[in-house]
Amino acid sequence: MGPLTWGPVADRLDAAVPSLVDLEPPYWRSVAEKVAAAITEPAILVVHSNAGLFVPVIAEAAPVAGCLIVDGRLPGHTGRMHDFLQPMVGGDGLLPPWTEWWGDADLAPLFPDEETRAAVSAEVPRLPIGYFEEQIPGPPGWDAKPCGYLRFSEAYVAEAEEAARRGWPVEHLPGLHLHQLVDPDAVAERIVAMTRSWAVQR
Repeated sequence: MGPLTWGPVADRLDAAVPSLVDLEPPYWRSVAEKVAAAITEPAILVVHSNAGLFVPVIAEAAPVAGCLIVDGRLPGHTGRMHDFLQPMVGGDGLLPPWTEWWGDADLAPLFPDEETRAAVSAEVPRLPIGYFEEQIPGPPGWDAKPCGYLRFSEAYVAEAEEAARRGWPVEHLPGLHLHQLVDPDAVAERIVAMTRSWAVQR
């Protein structure tokens, strides 16, 4: 997804949303470098969906003071997307945009209105299947700093439960996977509440 998916929340938090649209292999390194370029001082890292897998390499490359995974996958949990995605790969080796992976009945409720859906869809890239096949390194000690998990949807119950087993604070803000677009005020408030006690040393 492009940065528009978190734009409304970022506006409320005066936060940066680095674009991860133009990536080059190894994709994990490209992701880490782009985020590191956007973080110039210790900051709380908020990651969503598949971006959760990249937290260890981002934390190694950037001055991350803490990490909140939002309705996303946990580092080290790889492999489950390949079988679902492989039949979608086009003749050019690329997947369709994420907003075309699902039928309209599943996709439409994720957005607050058609205008937002069109704007977000317009910046969604086509990714190679290799993006989902990469083995992302897991540098040790990435989770020594504060970590937490904020769940929106029922699709991420297992990840939230695993985060709780790791001793992370876990909260549930009921909604669908792009709830940050539907209710950015509530999402911003919950992020602040969950991370308020995390000391950010500058």
